[in-house]
Amino acid sequence: MSEITITDKKSIYYPPGGILIWFLILLEIFTFLGGIFAFLLYRKDAFEEFKQAQTLLNPLIGTINTLVLITSGYFMANSILQLKGNKNLQSKKSTQIAMLLGVLFLIIKSVEFYGKISDGIGFTHNTFFTFYWLMTGFHYVHVLFGVGLLAYMQKAVSNKKYNAENMFDVESSATYWHLCDLIWILIFPILYLL
Repeated sequence: MSEITITDKKSIYYPPGGILIWFLILLEIFTFLGGIFAFLLYRKDAFEEFKQAQTLLNPLIGTINTLVLITSGYFMANSILQLKGNKNLQSKKSTQIAMLLGVLFLIIKSVEFYGKISDGIGFTHNTFFTFYWLMTGFHYVHVLFGVGLLAYMQKAVSNKKYNAENMFDVESSATYWHLCDLIWILIFPILYLL
């Protein structure tokens, strides 16, 4: 097995996960940044309404979910390192932990969503909550898809479909999972803290 060096053209043209996943990541980031930019423009014009609506969110829940998702990303990064070292069992376990933390994120977010709906705070409650539901709902779908992807990857790694020489799909999945982290890190402070 040869190491990829800085001078190796593959390291430039084929980043971890491949160039297509990075195009997807850029598209997703620009989509969410567009939503954040629109949110901030509307917030500027209705600052008091947005501040009052924000008090209906629980920053502690958002912070816990942030820590859960970042920790999940850490375990997914470890999974890749372990797979590169041909430690399939450890890689599988790290992916399982990442996946379970992703499920925990979804459970916490679902409880938060249920609480908002129970309080009559839906999509059309006000402009702040229209953005809240759009951004967090879209992110929720990304995490849900990511959990399914990680479930498939941990099973495939367990069955030795992937290893240090054949891990392109696992790297792509990990890259997508880190996208979910990044998106949440972008929207969490905007919605919950500012």
